[in-house]
Amino acid sequence: MTISITEDIKSVSELKRKTHEIFEQLHRTGRPIVVTVNGKPDVVLLNAEVFEKKLKALNLGVLLAEAEADIKEGRTRPARKFLKELKTRA
Repeated sequence: MTISITEDIKSVSELKRKTHEIFEQLHRTGRPIVVTVNGKPDVVLLNAEVFEKKLKALNLGVLLAEAEADIKEGRTRPARKFLKELKTRA
């Protein structure tokens, strides 16, 4: 995800004064807005759709990491064996 240092960093005072314009920018560009307090980054504003996509990707990454750990530790079984067991349970 890219960010424009000149456009996407706003002070909390600027956010208070120009909320509508900043939200329009956020939706138009799809880029996050970094809000600063006393010159230091404090929070990041992100479009809800973009946030949801990032959250799904993060969750998928967690599941893949768990699967990779299972493979590394030998906690696997052949697919044919699993499918056969699945059929007998149904």
